[in-house]
Amino acid sequence: MKGQTAIITGASRGIGRTTAEEFAKRGVQVVIADIDKENAEKAANEIKSLYGVETLGIKADVSNPEDVKALFEETVKKFSKIEILVNNAGITRDNLLIRMKDEEWDSVLNINLKGAFLCSREAVKIMSKNRYGRIINISSVVAFIGNPGQVNYSASKAGLVALTKTLAKEYASRGITVNAVAPGFIQTAMTEQLPEKVKEEMLRMIPLGRFGTTYDVSNAIIFLALPESGYITGQVIHVNGGMYM
Repeated sequence: MKGQTAIITGASRGIGRTTAEEFAKRGVQVVIADIDKENAEKAANEIKSLYGVETLGIKADVSNPEDVKALFEETVKKFSKIEILVNNAGITRDNLLIRMKDEEWDSVLNINLKGAFLCSREAVKIMSKNRYGRIINISSVVAFIGNPGQVNYSASKAGLVALTKTLAKEYASRGITVNAVAPGFIQTAMTEQLPEKVKEEMLRMIPLGRFGTTYDVSNAIIFLALPESGYITGQVIHVNGGMYM
């Protein structure tokens, strides 16, 4: 993958940041896209300093078509090409259905699902011309098992699976593979906010007896982005310690 260019959304921290670093270790030029401009630029500079690859930090609201268009234009301007897109940006706005506000539903679907749609739409324009591309969408175990209080999040992550399979069929002839990674309970800043009781209950559901790390997830992402993974498309790799089989 050395010399390729990857865009990772929501990449200033958590799974996105770890994935960006793992790409950089392999000589991939990385674009850190995040809603927080300061953190995006800081992460990009740190990764460049650590691994000696060219990077770019860009502020982008992935639910905004103009922001997404600018993200890809700036990337092409700097790197001239894009081989890898990781649709990682995601938020939660948890609530029981009867209490869920329209804004809580809309914001989660807009970032988690519409964001992947907008970014993928821009990516395939570039990848199709080069007859090569890797798109990896970050879904979730809750897309398959559901989770009380997360009807919006679960729906958005399930939607990503359908989006993945459809795009895989649409663009296979262009040399573009589209796959998804579905993490289980991963130790990130987002999951750290959960009550201890919830964490204990989740741990009991995991046969491997531990929570996942961002490296567990990034390893699967890197695998799907490899040129050698070119015969894998439309698939979901579950990274959950056996929580869902």
